Amino acid sequence: MKIAVIGGGPGGLYFSILTKKAMPDCQIDIYERNKPDDSFGFGVVFSDETLGEFLKRDMQSYELIRSKFAYWDDIIIARDGDQVNIAGNGFCGCSRKTLLQLLQQRCMEEGVNLHFEQNVDDLSQYKDADIILASDGIASSIRTKFGKEFGTKIVVKKNRFVWLGSTKPLDAFTYFFRTTPYGTIVAHSYQYEEGRSTWIFECSDETWQKHGFEITNETDTITKIAEIFKEELDGHSLISNKSYWRQFPHVTNENWFHDNIVLLGDAKATAHYSIGSGTKLAMDCAIGLSDAVIANPNDVQAAFQQYDKTRRNTVEMIQYAALVSLDWFENMDRNNQHPFYQFAFGCMTRSKKITLENLSLRDKTFTDKVLNEFNINVNNKNQSPSFSKFKLRDLELQNRIVMAPMGQYSAENGVVNDWHFQHYSSRAIGGIGLILTELTAISETARITLGCAGIYNENQIVAWKRINDFIHVNTQTKIGIQLGHSGRKGATKKPWEGNEPLEKGWELLSASAISFNDKFAVPKEMTLSDMDLITSQFIQATKNSDKAGFDMIELQAHHGFLLASFLSPLTNIRTDEFGGSIENRLKFPIRVFNEMRKIFPEEKPISVRISANDWAENGISEDEVITISTEFKKAGADIINVSTGNTVAGQKPQTGRMWQTPFADAVRNTVHIPTITAGYIQDIDQINTIILNGRADLVALGRPLLLDANFVRNAQAYEQLEPNDIPNQYKAGMSHLYPLKATERKQTEGMKKALKPKSNKK
Repeated sequence: MKIAVIGGGPGGLYFSILTKKAMPDCQIDIYERNKPDDSFGFGVVFSDETLGEFLKRDMQSYELIRSKFAYWDDIIIARDGDQVNIAGNGFCGCSRKTLLQLLQQRCMEEGVNLHFEQNVDDLSQYKDADIILASDGIASSIRTKFGKEFGTKIVVKKNRFVWLGSTKPLDAFTYFFRTTPYGTIVAHSYQYEEGRSTWIFECSDETWQKHGFEITNETDTITKIAEIFKEELDGHSLISNKSYWRQFPHVTNENWFHDNIVLLGDAKATAHYSIGSGTKLAMDCAIGLSDAVIANPNDVQAAFQQYDKTRRNTVEMIQYAALVSLDWFENMDRNNQHPFYQFAFGCMTRSKKITLENLSLRDKTFTDKVLNEFNINVNNKNQSPSFSKFKLRDLELQNRIVMAPMGQYSAENGVVNDWHFQHYSSRAIGGIGLILTELTAISETARITLGCAGIYNENQIVAWKRINDFIHVNTQTKIGIQLGHSGRKGATKKPWEGNEPLEKGWELLSASAISFNDKFAVPKEMTLSDMDLITSQFIQATKNSDKAGFDMIELQAHHGFLLASFLSPLTNIRTDEFGGSIENRLKFPIRVFNEMRKIFPEEKPISVRISANDWAENGISEDEVITISTEFKKAGADIINVSTGNTVAGQKPQTGRMWQTPFADAVRNTVHIPTITAGYIQDIDQINTIILNGRADLVALGRPLLLDANFVRNAQAYEQLEPNDIPNQYKAGMSHLYPLKATERKQTEGMKKALKPKSNKK
């Protein structure tokens, strides 16, 4: 086999070493446009986990790298003079130039041919190669030439950054944050060899412009940065190496190979440096590609397919985590308002991979500081953020865990029954802080399905009051009703019947005459008289909700239902005073809210649930979401329940662990109003992490509660908290549950410690 590797970076070099070792008869030629000693940037970072993989794959490479690296176990976060050390994080820094030299040495030892100062743009010179490996970097000419075939997408991110070096010695990977009159600037800093450290300075584009930085003016950059970070640099100089200000390009490719060309490294996929170097990603993928070629020496296409199959999911997960991490840095100014330890905790847990428990196992002294600061600020008397109290007007919740609205589709003529009684009362006995009911319709034609609950007649009020009275007498749980109108998504079959329109439905209403999909009827565009009628129905439903004994109301303005259809530009194309600008699109939903707030008892809170992202092109913008939340706050909303999506049928949501929390974070910490978050949150550790981060004030669980009515009780036992609201009839169960959960937690922590990569410290 003949392989031409285009680009002499770490990924291409490491692939060549591994493949040549396993296939000595294979001819591998590396073509690099630069000289052997050319290197841009300063240092690269590897974790203990990555170093361990290098050890397994090629002992000689591992020992060479290990002989030259600077190792640290701590991460330091410093902000304007405050500083905290977090132990238990095994990383090493290595000079990029040294790394290239070491890998070049290993290539020569294995018989790989190295060609420098080559014109790598002319593919015709590689026509006799069985494999052309394009590892020619972030601006890959090969990938660009075949961009359509690879399905290349490049999104340039907002922040500005510049890569510099310094003579300042560092004992740990350190984030230096500086608050300037024009915004926050951070230095990602680490030592990579004796007497040399890498400093990546990053800030928002607005901050960059206000400071008057220039893209290629290295002298000006160093002068200004050295002054801002003079305390951190402590008299040491900054060093440039083509240190131009850039914006990070997020590169993805739908296809990783085309004909006999395969992509590797930054040519294939980029991951923001805030979660580790692109070098790590390139070398990890080099391992995957080498394994695939070795396993399929006579079938290049099969090798490429194996490479894609074994590596794509991991790469996409890393890229997703990198984007989440980058989002935190893109919002440094917003995060900077938090108390110091909360800020530091947010920085450490920004990618969502690390949680409170992970950090506590690494360095309990740090998490104790974070918890102590939180407990003082909220007057919490236990060590679990989730079980701290929270107050909205006169309503005090016993904990921060909410039962999210989940449609049961089991009502008869809008009347809730024994099914609903057990559904809500069992979760209340289970210790939930707040229950939010399923969508409860304000009229018969406001229902989604024939099985939806309502609160538009006396029978319905009585049935709801029976549930509420039981909860109030027997538990400390509070219960709120979600009032809404289905809009263009109404008159459908129940989910288990197919979610299709009813054969005999009713007239649908919406902001504009746009059907939800090609199966649904086109709704009527609401007239002023329709708005008057709907408003009166919301008013009556509000009165009925108070009569039924609900503690609060949540107004449904999310997921593309009636009120939400006014808010999104995808569902509101009106040309009158209720369409166009976000201020106009808000008019009817705000009118409804104002009328409800006037008649609902002043001591009782009202929540508004919104969709903060339509997950579709030209959908609602972040600025519009902030405007919406601000206006509802001005109108008297007490909390915003931040959801996303389900506005249009063709949505493409980006899901994952705790995937909706950034939207609640943005609303909470920009508008300064409490928020509720939801979205693939599964355990008490994640809930504690969200609350401690200040991303939301309450956390709503949906599906986790469907088959576990005692989620809260299990969490309390896991945390070893003894609440005062367990019914006398059930208290005897604590003697069994608490030791069981303590043992389970000990076993889990033991597994986490055992799985932690061994230190590669010399």
